[in-house]
Amino acid sequence: MKLKAIIVEDEHTSRDILKNYLTRYCPNVQVLGEAENVEEALILIRNNELDLVFLDVEMPYGNAFDLLEKVGDINFETIFVTAYNHYAMDALNAHASYYLMKPISIDELIKAVDYVTEIKQKESALQDQVLVPKIQVISGKITIPQQDGFEVINTADILYCKADDNYTEIYLNNEKKKLVSKTLKYFEDALMDSHFSRVHKSYLVNVNEILKYVKGKGGSVVLSNGKQVSVSASRKAEFLAFFK
Repeated sequence: MKLKAIIVEDEHTSRDILKNYLTRYCPNVQVLGEAENVEEALILIRNNELDLVFLDVEMPYGNAFDLLEKVGDINFETIFVTAYNHYAMDALNAHASYYLMKPISIDELIKAVDYVTEIKQKESALQDQVLVPKIQVISGKITIPQQDGFEVINTADILYCKADDNYTEIYLNNEKKKLVSKTLKYFEDALMDSHFSRVHKSYLVNVNEILKYVKGKGGSVVLSNGKQVSVSASRKAEFLAFFK
């Protein structure tokens, strides 16, 4: 699978080294352009449909995080390439796919590109593809507490669960909603052996009810009732693993 990429790096020598490594060791990466500052990078990002951006942190007139903030709706993967390891946590918070330290290790570069390639391959397989729900109907049940006892619900009837502070809203395929005084983490643990995926800090979805995946930095899923739920970038790889 070809990955369309750009390199954002203010040092000419570093750009050349990375480009040469990619040409030699990662032939599936097609470098469409290079930028040495935030403004040049913005032009490349807005004028190209990209899969991957190799991004240095420190640049003239702004840094990598300024660039990502200006881009806004990010639909590409990001590999940070920097000489400063103290940016690792910031990169993680920016949902970087990988964090490479300079001088670049060829083995680590290959691993980083392979990781992004795997994500993009799964996205490509799902993009605009309508999935048939309930190929295998889940036969399990779950109980939810009530004042006078508990109610038994078929897990196959649950479309998704949504966090509401220390409560959880359970949405059923009969358009009914249940409010339960349990956290979303409680239901994530309770349903871990069923076909449910925690796609977002606020959402747990029934994978059998997904009709469509729309790609993006995290992307989103469309459920059988038309509800569109965002997928966190940090949870995308785990979610896409359901569709190997």
